[in-house]
Amino acid sequence: MQAASRESYQAANERLTTYARGAQPAAVAATADELLAVAGLLRREPRLRRALSEPARTGADRAGLLGDMLRGKVGADALDLLAALVSGRWSAPSELLDGAERLGVEALLASAEAAGDLGEVEDELFRFGQLVAGQPELSTALTDPTAPAEQRASLARDLLAGKARPVTVRLVEVALSGFGGRSFTGALTRLVELVADRRDRQVAYVTVAAPLTDEEEGRLAARLAAIYGREVSVKQLVDPEILGGVSVRVGSDLYDGTVLRRLNETRNALAKR
Repeated sequence: MQAASRESYQAANERLTTYARGAQPAAVAATADELLAVAGLLRREPRLRRALSEPARTGADRAGLLGDMLRGKVGADALDLLAALVSGRWSAPSELLDGAERLGVEALLASAEAAGDLGEVEDELFRFGQLVAGQPELSTALTDPTAPAEQRASLARDLLAGKARPVTVRLVEVALSGFGGRSFTGALTRLVELVADRRDRQVAYVTVAAPLTDEEEGRLAARLAAIYGREVSVKQLVDPEILGGVSVRVGSDLYDGTVLRRLNETRNALAKR
């Protein structure tokens, strides 16, 4: 987002923080669903996005237009948050859509935080991503753009039934809808990172040939925390093809100490002789 859009989003997010602080988790989750439903409407209606981000209109005018459309269709809390969102200045209609989606996601995370479930939601999202990545047929079924969105969401709900918290299931649906214009895999990764950030943690993706023990993972997490100045959530990716060693990615930083990398470097050096 550009500066003006970031400021507008931040103002609405601060309003969300105040609201969530005094509300029950179930109520916040219901509000999140309403925010995401409106984000879906904005995705389908480009003319509406333009009208609600039109710089020639005053913030009060845009909020009034939204209120006329949604009053009686969403709750008062959702309407208040959306009014705060659209009354700000937006650099582009697409950034208003991104802000609405992000606000809905943050509301879901706020409900999970109030229920004490954030850590579990983070792990469930990551594990589901790993499950999908390890089964090509399932990945194709969930990401096929020709398949109806509801059919793909229904498949995800069936897979997660009784195995994940409702907030996790809802976030998977958000990922399937293309959160922030991303692919399903990219959206799921971004959601894992947003959950971790809300827990004041950095995510480290660690690729190993065989799973680390709890003790090894703990030592690695402590070492990374010392480097990055905050706690680290280690997400293990097991890939026997790397042969040995470990590769660690934190944000844009990559530390590749795998045997495969060293072998490739040796081959390249020999080929140049």
